[in-house]
Amino acid sequence: MNEQTMTFSVHEDREGQLRKNLTTIYDALREKGYNPINQIVGYILSEDPTYITTYNNARSLIRHIDRDELLQVLVKSYLGE
Repeated sequence: MNEQTMTFSVHEDREGQLRKNLTTIYDALREKGYNPINQIVGYILSEDPTYITTYNNARSLIRHIDRDELLQVLVKSYLGE
């Protein structure tokens, strides 16, 4: 029997899923001819889902992302943490 304590991080798993969903949303916006950065920022600031296309289920995906969590991940990524 192994006596070592195993660790499990839901946070890291959640960030990976958030990154995957945000990439899907970004790609859907780009494919439809939108500026993905502008559209995602518009959504973050207003929480208005109409900034996000319905193409490839992107609008549904964005609704499942907590804006506060998204901002935390983006700031951490920007600052290299």
